Amino acid sequence: MTALQPWPGRYTDRHGTEEVVFETDGRESIRTTVRGVRFEGATMDALGAVSGDPPGSEFTCADGKLFACLLEWAQPVRVEVAGQGEQIETLHCALRLDDPTDHKELTATLRLDGREFRSTQADFEDALRELARSLPHPVRLKSCISCTWSDYHPCGHGIMSDLACFRGAKDRYLLVEGKSGPNNVFDVWDHRTGFVQETWLCEQFEHRGDHQGYRGSFPG
Repeated sequence: MTALQPWPGRYTDRHGTEEVVFETDGRESIRTTVRGVRFEGATMDALGAVSGDPPGSEFTCADGKLFACLLEWAQPVRVEVAGQGEQIETLHCALRLDDPTDHKELTATLRLDGREFRSTQADFEDALRELARSLPHPVRLKSCISCTWSDYHPCGHGIMSDLACFRGAKDRYLLVEGKSGPNNVFDVWDHRTGFVQETWLCEQFEHRGDHQGYRGSFPG
């Protein structure tokens, strides 16, 4: 069983702000307690009461999931500097959920060596890509989003945690050239090892190469 990693954060809605701690297994589980109510979900925009019951009038929910709120948290992320090894930095995130269907604003900020790199996007894929492009050479992200063995489904994905890992099917995945034609990502999809969060990391990490898999290379 993977140990849960704590992410310190805050929950804000029309009733006020409360310091919270988000816990995650790095894959498809995020948990927290707000005002005495335990919430859990696969992603930050899908947190519902663990009990299954409506959490009460002090929260705003749609289909049992929190919205009309601001979620903020700080999570570790590794960066690698050529010739100097890797270091753990903090990625500061804020997710504003103003509408239960389509309005989500994710801001991700990385502070590195006295400089601040910020991205505002709809999901972690785009946010981390933008951050990676803005990092000075020779700094690059070292996490699942930039790994050789990860890819997204061509039909789309959510805000986070929909990144498929193919570390258990490396030979098959290396043959993938796109989403159609021979050697497409659909041929290997059912051989995935599982799903991971974009900022997670395992011992089989390898930096992604050019024009690889369905989604191609990652800046760095």
